[in-house]
Amino acid sequence: MRRFIIVVIAFMTLLPWITGANSAYAADSKDWLDLGNIDNGSVSIQYKVNPDLKTKLLIVKGKEQYTYNLLADSKDNTFSLQLGNGDYTISLLEQTSGNKYRLVHKETVNLNLKDSSIVFLNSVQNVSWSDSSKAVLKAKELTQNKTTDAEKVKAIYDFVISNIKYDNQLAVKSPNDYIPQIERTFITKKDICYGYSALFAAMLRSVDIPAKLVMGNTEYVTTYHAWNEVYLNGSWVIIDTTVDSGWKGTTTAFEMIKEASKYTPARQY
Repeated sequence: MRRFIIVVIAFMTLLPWITGANSAYAADSKDWLDLGNIDNGSVSIQYKVNPDLKTKLLIVKGKEQYTYNLLADSKDNTFSLQLGNGDYTISLLEQTSGNKYRLVHKETVNLNLKDSSIVFLNSVQNVSWSDSSKAVLKAKELTQNKTTDAEKVKAIYDFVISNIKYDNQLAVKSPNDYIPQIERTFITKKDICYGYSALFAAMLRSVDIPAKLVMGNTEYVTTYHAWNEVYLNGSWVIIDTTVDSGWKGTTTAFEMIKEASKYTPARQY
């Protein structure tokens, strides 16, 4: 996880090097930005990425900003508007050289949701799932006889911490632009904290339980970390499947829901 946050911070420092718009932006074409799901708090990008150029998406609301890589072979270029109601500025950027990027497209959109939790039900780039995903089919199987959200969360949580192991080799060798794939995690039964959290969030979202993928720091781990916040009984609670899978089978006593005071969030998806 440490390598991932270094990349995020590095790109944020590149923003002063963004150059002016090209002719495509000047033409004010909006075909690149799909707002069909904005009532659920997400937008999709329809843009043919040049595999020879780094392409970024920058989403800004107030003083907060999120950057993403757009990949030529990506199956899900959908992104959350997870910073609450208000105006978001969405920019599409292409690398010109080194750390310099040109502005290809830019648009401002307004989010006005009555229930902000629905944002965290979407399939997005780093929590990507479909109804045919093996992990999603498993989530539906695990919860088919459960009547409450709490029971459903516990069933999926027990499955994840019992079946997914921490991948120490991936932790050392993961690429800078690593994005979890829930099917790979589900099939190989191993991943780093980012993958644990993406899998757990996707499985919960697929059964209509809002779940955040959160990154930041915790007292339980010495490096940058990822965990989940799950919407239960009208409030968000912290669940850390990575930590608990490591503790399972040991003499360490632990509870599914963690103390918020032991976690310091930096990013949420």
